[in-house]
Amino acid sequence: MHVSGVYEIENHVRVLTATSLFDGHDVAINIMRRLLQDSGAEVIHLGHNRSASEIVHAAIQEDVQAIAVTSYQGGHVEFFKLIMDLLQEQGSRHIKVFGGGGGVIVPAEITRIEGFGVSKIFSPEDGRQMGLQGMINHILKASDVPLETAGIAKRAQELSPSQNFLIGRYITAIEEAKVLSDSHLQALTEPLMKKISRNIPILGITGTGGAGKSSMADELVTRFLHDFPDRHVAVVSVDPSRRRTGGALLGDRIRMNSLSRNRVYMRSLATRTARIEIADALAEVLIVLRAANFDFIIVETAGIGQGDAAIVPHVDATVYIMTAEFGAPSQLEKIDMLDFADLVVINKYDHKGAEDALRDVRKQYQRNHHLFNTAPEDIPVFGTIAARFNDDGVTSLYQAIVNTMNERTHCGWQSPRSKTDQKVSSSKSIIIPGNRVRYLAEIADTVRSYHEKAREQAQIVESIWRLEGAISLLGHGDGETRNILEEKRSQLEQNLSPECRGVLERIPIVRDQYMQDEMVYTVRGKEIHTVLNHKSLSGTPIPRVALPRFANPGDLLRWIHRENLPGRFPFTAGVFPFKRSDEDPTRMFAGEGAPERTNRRFHFLSHNHPAKRLSTAFDSVTLYGCDPDEQADIYGKIGTSGVSICTLDDMKLLYDGFDLCAPNTSVSMTINGPAPIMLALFFNAAIDQQLARISSEYGRPLSPEETARFRAWTLQTVRGTVQADILKEDQGQNTCIFAIDFALKMMGDVQEYFTAHGIRNFYSVSISGYHIAEAGANPISQLAFTLANGFTYVEYYLSRGMDINDFGPNLSFFFSNGMDPEYSVLNRVARRIWAITMRDKYGANERCQKLKSHIQTSGRSLHAHEIQFNDIRTTLQALTAYYDHCNSLHTNSYDEGITTPSEESVRRAQAIQLIINKEFGPCMNENPLQGSFFMEQLTDLVEEAVLQEFYRISERDGVLGAMETGYQRSRIQEESLYYEEKKMSGELPIIGVNTFINPHENMDEVISKIHLARATEEEKQLQITRLRAFHKEHEVEAIPALDLLKTTALNGGNIFEALMDTVRCCSVGQITNALFEVGGQYRRNM
Repeated sequence: MHVSGVYEIENHVRVLTATSLFDGHDVAINIMRRLLQDSGAEVIHLGHNRSASEIVHAAIQEDVQAIAVTSYQGGHVEFFKLIMDLLQEQGSRHIKVFGGGGGVIVPAEITRIEGFGVSKIFSPEDGRQMGLQGMINHILKASDVPLETAGIAKRAQELSPSQNFLIGRYITAIEEAKVLSDSHLQALTEPLMKKISRNIPILGITGTGGAGKSSMADELVTRFLHDFPDRHVAVVSVDPSRRRTGGALLGDRIRMNSLSRNRVYMRSLATRTARIEIADALAEVLIVLRAANFDFIIVETAGIGQGDAAIVPHVDATVYIMTAEFGAPSQLEKIDMLDFADLVVINKYDHKGAEDALRDVRKQYQRNHHLFNTAPEDIPVFGTIAARFNDDGVTSLYQAIVNTMNERTHCGWQSPRSKTDQKVSSSKSIIIPGNRVRYLAEIADTVRSYHEKAREQAQIVESIWRLEGAISLLGHGDGETRNILEEKRSQLEQNLSPECRGVLERIPIVRDQYMQDEMVYTVRGKEIHTVLNHKSLSGTPIPRVALPRFANPGDLLRWIHRENLPGRFPFTAGVFPFKRSDEDPTRMFAGEGAPERTNRRFHFLSHNHPAKRLSTAFDSVTLYGCDPDEQADIYGKIGTSGVSICTLDDMKLLYDGFDLCAPNTSVSMTINGPAPIMLALFFNAAIDQQLARISSEYGRPLSPEETARFRAWTLQTVRGTVQADILKEDQGQNTCIFAIDFALKMMGDVQEYFTAHGIRNFYSVSISGYHIAEAGANPISQLAFTLANGFTYVEYYLSRGMDINDFGPNLSFFFSNGMDPEYSVLNRVARRIWAITMRDKYGANERCQKLKSHIQTSGRSLHAHEIQFNDIRTTLQALTAYYDHCNSLHTNSYDEGITTPSEESVRRAQAIQLIINKEFGPCMNENPLQGSFFMEQLTDLVEEAVLQEFYRISERDGVLGAMETGYQRSRIQEESLYYEEKKMSGELPIIGVNTFINPHENMDEVISKIHLARATEEEKQLQITRLRAFHKEHEVEAIPALDLLKTTALNGGNIFEALMDTVRCCSVGQITNALFEVGGQYRRNM
């Protein structure tokens, strides 16, 4: 592969980066924006899930030379065309557009998209030929042009809040003139000063890095726009330039949800040559915005240290934002802004030590401003949680800002909000109580303590065995020696725990059980008869479970504590004694087009299989809680890369013809953000199906009592899982749509509903490492982050007063299996840590100790080059999953890196599992990993690495604290970049991609032979037509149902219980928008 040097840019190059609408695959664009910044560009990063209009709107406001976007979720042709059309409408076709989507955007589509005017769509072949830096260089070289500013001063009188392009270009001219000459700068500012006719309030927001300045600005803008519906706001955000490269990450826009409204203008500035927290041209930029006649201007500075106060001369009032982690109280004396700030904020007020910090800062402010006769509660220091939706501490700060601006600028603002004297948030986060944030360190200590006690007990047993051996060798004349040895043995036996004594006593009984022809055991009250040996064609008896042959009971006890037989604590070898003979782990995976097409695929895949294990992929419109629409970048994604589901009618069509309460039917739904909505749809579909079936069998309508009874029976009978894991979405791939605390509240409500209704056969959450791995994490990070997330749900549910034995059975896990060695033991390590922790730390029963896992082969292993080799990788990964005793398995199709899999490719993927399970001889045995020195040592090494990660996360106040600082996302991005660099350099050999390359491979020819699964125009129109009909049919019921849902949420009621009724008359998009109003939207992070 070609390795490029870094292109040296000559101009200030500004590039806007993002992923397409309903696309959470932001790993690639994060790598690209990092490299762009490292190469000297000023990068305005919007993050994931951005519509074409948002991207174009931001690009024009920011006056960039280029847009770089990724699109991995389909609908890319419509998406890029809409970008180019919008740029044309806005007179901004000078902005160059670059894109990529891996193998998803096929060569014919690349040609078509570039025909719209897109400068370059990078293909996998470009990546192979150019390398990462080569692609970056291509973007920079094409974008390294000065922006035309000649004659801009003549248009000063045209400036107004609606003139985004003109404002943006005028600011660019100001920045460039600041560097060139005072006369040029004066020529630009003079006409502006003549246009300014009033005093416009300017607020300065400054504070330490990471204190929450951008989130606070967003919350203040949101309140202002709500209170003053005819006013316009301008936001200027300053971020530091890197001295070494000149590049800058202008990342504050990513946090601002309020920018979606057309009354907000935002411009991101880099400090460039300035060595302070504001840009050199800030004063002149503010003149531009005042001349444009905005009603309110907010300036957010770069993060500052103790001695910085450069913002003060430029604004009418200042807000200084800090957190409780400022150090000793004496450090407050060094903070310059406490002399100058009009208002001081302790943000993240739910953090430990915040109340003490509030007290100390108030005292320091009082001393600095000589307010010794003012009561502490009247000092303008506020406690806020800007990350929480509609926080009343932020509202109190906002009201204080309005009052200050009225006093300073006489702007006459009258907010309709009720006055409040309270200066701090009234609610604290209850997700994880403050005294429990070190739970992961406690878990690591628990696991280590278990192993240490096991080692001690095994040593005692071994010593007793040796003493017994010595005693047996003594003659009749060695009575004194015998007595000494027997006394020593007696002392050791007293130190043997009752548990270990019982284990040793049961060993002969257990061994005898496995020597029989058949074993009988019980699972959930059901008696299971299992044949213990298979016979090969050669007549060799193959034991289903092979037993260890240790002579030393100490070794045997060590093995039992660390490994044990399948179905026995700590479940390292599997949670059940034997695999089910009536149900393969194979999942039937489908999702494309309208519900009818996916339903046909389900019937095709499950034909001749007694077990129907239906796994559903939803299109990205559904994944983001939206309804189908004609808007081009939505329309292109309807039914693409998944099935379109937006109403209860759709859900019924999806599973038509399957008995959802049959004991051999289970359903898996891969969805996260709107998971509670989708789960409510499924439960209602199952209930309606069963009530209709029973009513038909009875030949009459059911009575209310019968309806209630069979409704309850249905909920207790259906089997399956919904992914729902919102923690991993924030850490890895993002389909977060609601604010994190609100999303977790809904997940807790789901679990409480499950407990109240006795739902034991359905998993309320599938705690997923798969998407963490797909985002770029290595196997150890995948496992550590996923288990940590699982224990976070445990702690959260416990904090809500739930019993662990009630919710424990409803938790399951979902892992990716790749090619790295650690994947071969990933499942067994997870089971061991989970079992030890649940038993020894939380006191959970045996069912809760058993970690159930679903495995999917790695999507990162699906390469666009030599796609037929993908099946080889998938086969190896599937074999590893089988050997590691997974509970269910999904094998990816070889063409999934390019398209939604075809019937042929899905059948091949399913055949991989069937051949392993039915034909591959070693799989007659169910514990093939046990007894391998390598596997046992690797298990210990991976477990220790996971425990070390637990300690690191614990130091950051647990999973949620680490998420707040972006710890997991940063780690995942670094590991992803490391992998890409190794792949690009060839140090990590990937057959057919960077080594053993086929010189005759023609990608156009390969792709032409693949069936590209896309939703048809008829299916898209059908979904929109059906949605409108559903809305029309339920228009009377929908409004009160949505109002009741919102009232339930505002009053702290069980949202999922309300959803069970709401979904009967409202669509997914209607419900999502209603919940946004009461729970807040997800705020993206870097």
